[in-house]
Amino acid sequence: MTDLSLTPAVATVLFVIACLAGYRYRSVWKAEGPRSQLWLFGLIAAVSLLTLGFLPVTGG
Repeated sequence: MTDLSLTPAVATVLFVIACLAGYRYRSVWKAEGPRSQLWLFGLIAAVSLLTLGFLPVTGG
């Protein structure tokens, strides 16, 4: 059985990606930009945060 877990470095990168995607989502939303960009940035942020929420982070 494979052990699905994140290293601290990967978790940090995912967190930064989620923050940047969320920021872009909000910028496009406020500017009433294209819906395709809203979906793209929203899905990237959602997948990143769900991954961080449901996969454990291994120490060290």
